[in-house]
Amino acid sequence: MNPVVAINRRARSAEQKALRRQAVLDAAETYFLEVGYEAFSMTQLARKAGVVKGTLYLYFKTREELFLTLYEQSLIRWSEVFIGSLTDLMPSKAYAQVLYKTASADGIFLPLLIRLEHVIEHNVAIPRLINSKRVFISQVEVVAEHTSTALKLSKAQAREIVKTMGVLLIGATRADQGPSLDKEELPRDVQDLIVSFSSEPLFVKNAVRIIEGIRAETAPKI
Repeated sequence: MNPVVAINRRARSAEQKALRRQAVLDAAETYFLEVGYEAFSMTQLARKAGVVKGTLYLYFKTREELFLTLYEQSLIRWSEVFIGSLTDLMPSKAYAQVLYKTASADGIFLPLLIRLEHVIEHNVAIPRLINSKRVFISQVEVVAEHTSTALKLSKAQAREIVKTMGVLLIGATRADQGPSLDKEELPRDVQDLIVSFSSEPLFVKNAVRIIEGIRAETAPKI
């Protein structure tokens, strides 16, 4: 066989495989937005993607590996939206509000982020986990660079803020994972308690404290 023909066939095959894999991911994202994490079924995904279930495992060894890939896509997507929303000389509160709103607007990012370290990463192969951590490191650097400009901080300070915001975002948004009580008639004291633990004000208030605390650590002392 002509070696050029063989190379072209392999190239087309690799391209087709990448296209099929992305089509599965697109179907998985749509399905996830419909049913959420717990109800997500690989069998049902195969039906929606128009493939046999075994085909899914050619691309993703476990359900969690699929989730990890969806998370990486959403992380990159959120980073781009967040960076595009930043401005020069932002107040700490405005920065925190933009971070929360852009993260919450992505229906995939937060639901997977809050399950990442406790569930998803425990069910993927180590080489795959290493690759994912490198994606995370790369995105932290990108977001930190723009955070440094927006908040007028050093790159090291900005990197610390970005990492800490991720931890805070996980903790704050877990408060929203309880049962929905919007349609229930609740006593005033219980309503006030629920509002006090609402994730957005909780996140923003503590994010500002953290940003200002990191800023003050290296501020010149008078």
